[in-house]
Amino acid sequence: MSFATDYLAQLERLALRVRLPRVKALHLPPDPAPGEARGEFCALELDEGSLGLTYVLLDDTLARLRDIDPTLGLAGADALQVAGRFVTAQGAEKTIGFAAANALTRWLFDHAGFRPDASVDSLGALDPRPVDRIGMIGLFTPLLPRVLASGAQLVVVELKAHLEGERDGYRVTLDADELRRCDKVVSTGTLVLNDTLDDMLARCTQARWIALIGPSMGCLPDALFARGVTLIGGSWVLDGPAYVDALRQGVQRSGLAQKVAITHAAWPGFDVLLARL
Repeated sequence: MSFATDYLAQLERLALRVRLPRVKALHLPPDPAPGEARGEFCALELDEGSLGLTYVLLDDTLARLRDIDPTLGLAGADALQVAGRFVTAQGAEKTIGFAAANALTRWLFDHAGFRPDASVDSLGALDPRPVDRIGMIGLFTPLLPRVLASGAQLVVVELKAHLEGERDGYRVTLDADELRRCDKVVSTGTLVLNDTLDDMLARCTQARWIALIGPSMGCLPDALFARGVTLIGGSWVLDGPAYVDALRQGVQRSGLAQKVAITHAAWPGFDVLLARL
């Protein structure tokens, strides 16, 4: 069993309990300018307004989404069936499936009266210290200054061979087994889409803190916690229509969403939320 199959199984249980909303639309950002980080997420909207976010700049995903028929066969579609593509498909279709799954999760959170706590920082509460050996899965440069300033050792595990080598204060490696020697690990949610999540988490055998962060991480956390993750950090959309409008225009969405985090210790559990419906 993978995280994807476990996640979908939970949504299937949800569908047996209540009637779920259908898909309204998939909203895509404009192509970002070279070097620009904005507009890298899409939003799948359900017919009652819930949004599921996910990353679209992995490989050629955004271009592939643009090449598909504009309706994508999504308007009015069964949201659970679309979410199933997260398990059965690859590339752009897998991305759509994950966005649908995340939209259903947001629907559940709202109807079960659950709202995650505000995020304490951009590092997923990693609290880097000089005694720590920290693993970063994927070179995520905005996080580097804080980790390096702490005095902690940092090793970055990458898939891109051209990034390998020694850097000023840290090292980039292609050897994922380096994670076995890390006390703490941080990664963006891209792992969920490139089929490396389960393998990477299985290597974090010594890590006492594992954080997965980014707007894509609006998913049910149970299956991640079962695999050793201690925190997921995502985005909680505050104003759906305004957020969608800003996303489609490729402008800043400050004030339209809040960074939130769910820790293993604070999570009530999927069964508790299901019982509240």
